[in-house]
Amino acid sequence: MHRATGTWLGRAVLAVLFGLIAVSFAIWGIGDIFRGFGQSTAAKVGNTEISIEQFRQGYNERLQQLARRVGRPIAADQARALNLPSQMLGQMIAEAALDENARQMRLGLSDAEIAKRITSDPTFRGPAGQFDRNRFEQIIRNAGYNEGRFVAEQRRITLRREIAETIAGGLTVPQAALDLQHRFRNEERSIDFIALDRAQAGDIPAPAPEALSKYFDERKVLFRAPEYRKLDLLVLSPQDTSRWTEVSDADARKAYEDRRSRYVTPERRDVQQIAFPNTGEARAAFDKIGQGTTFEQIAAERGIKDADMNLGTVTKAAMLDSTVADAAFSLAPGKVSEPVTGRFGTVLLRVGKIEAEKVRPYEEVANEIKRELAAERAKAQISDQHIKIEDERGAGQPLADIANKLNLGIRRIEAIDRSGRDPSGATVTGIPTGVDFLAPAFASEVGVENDPVQTPDGGYVWFEVVGTTPSRERPLSEVQDRVIERWREDEIAARLKTKAAELADKLKTSTVSEVASTAGLKAQNAKGLKRGAVSDAVPARVVNEVFVTPKDGVGNSEGDRPTYRVVFRVTDITVPKLDPASAEAKQLE
Repeated sequence: MHRATGTWLGRAVLAVLFGLIAVSFAIWGIGDIFRGFGQSTAAKVGNTEISIEQFRQGYNERLQQLARRVGRPIAADQARALNLPSQMLGQMIAEAALDENARQMRLGLSDAEIAKRITSDPTFRGPAGQFDRNRFEQIIRNAGYNEGRFVAEQRRITLRREIAETIAGGLTVPQAALDLQHRFRNEERSIDFIALDRAQAGDIPAPAPEALSKYFDERKVLFRAPEYRKLDLLVLSPQDTSRWTEVSDADARKAYEDRRSRYVTPERRDVQQIAFPNTGEARAAFDKIGQGTTFEQIAAERGIKDADMNLGTVTKAAMLDSTVADAAFSLAPGKVSEPVTGRFGTVLLRVGKIEAEKVRPYEEVANEIKRELAAERAKAQISDQHIKIEDERGAGQPLADIANKLNLGIRRIEAIDRSGRDPSGATVTGIPTGVDFLAPAFASEVGVENDPVQTPDGGYVWFEVVGTTPSRERPLSEVQDRVIERWREDEIAARLKTKAAELADKLKTSTVSEVASTAGLKAQNAKGLKRGAVSDAVPARVVNEVFVTPKDGVGNSEGDRPTYRVVFRVTDITVPKLDPASAEAKQLE
């Protein structure tokens, strides 16, 4: 079932399925997608409806995800330009088609199976590597889910995946497709090129006032001041409330004794054993060893292979039979035991190399223990303080008054935008990291009580919106230096683009070396470029352009920034032959 998603073609087919699967349900009602139902329904597949509210919620969540990725809000017109509404509806229709399929086939997943999938997800594991409910709740809350909605969504997603993978399973990849994918991965190209940077743009005089004003008027949105919020923060963190030096040596030493097993690496031994059906045969073999027969000879006589004889280097606790373990860990190196009858029969044992037990002394781990104890105590203090703060908030007390009453520090942030910057553009320092409190802060109103945000280390952040400064258009006088800097960068980029086009035109009748020499520039070359490969001289965007240019063809491309361009000629194209027996070929299949 999972085979299809393990190959590029399977994944491609699954993508097509999600795009086209709604069509396959035409026979039972997909024609009603855009007609034949009430105004509260956005689309309908069979008996599965997508409500306007579901679409609105999914669309808003997609907008928020995109905004978090780009670090700024996405306006409605920008979303429409990206075709986001249509994409979202298309995805929801495909998902509804799979949900309808699951409903018709009466497919389902038990609560136990969903719980197992969630608790085994690495995303929700804490520092100890186990499922952490606090982390789980924080992550799904930050994603806009409560537990019930998240579990229901996971149930639907799992069923959709199972159906889609079943449809796409068992695909045979055509040889032509294998060759195409191999070429895409491994094709190599070489180029001769000339690099242009800002030095080749020449002297750029300051813009005339009229030109600068016109430039600014056409780009006012780029210099618009974002919305700022004035916040009060009350932060409880284990790092802030704990000082490991406050833990006494007596407490640390007691913890060392209580947790001693954590600081002990147990003895390990190389153990070999030969099993016998009864004690008599084991005794006879032991006597033969005493007369000069080797342990290996006894094993060979009984047809026992080395792999079956060697238990490896093990700890005593790792051996399943405690009687055999006691005997093995009482033997001297190289000695053979007398017959030992354990839970699974009678054996002769021999011990090889012994790795002695290692104990980390208290002095070596004292500071580590003190930090752990301090963190544990801090978490207990945080729990107590959390209760007190919430009690005060329940009584309607402002955050600043609560902090003063409980002798807790409060941080006043005079102005911060959604990306965490102040009005000067500098990153606001001294605020909690690894936790998103700005999103809910910008969704809140002035003076409204908000739920605290839990931090990954077990702390909390309470916030209160004290004031807001709306987004506004800045006048040219306020941002003139930034506008001039932006104008200059654009002018450099424009000059380099023109110069690159001129050089590329000359390359049609001359070599790269000749053109570079005439222009006073350096001719360079790069060999063995692959799709996705990058270097300082040949950025990814240039590599992409190289791979759409034919052999001996000429091109020019912007590099990793507008003020860096590369003019090139493709000098060689090679594709190594695909070995059908290679690991890569198997992976492609």
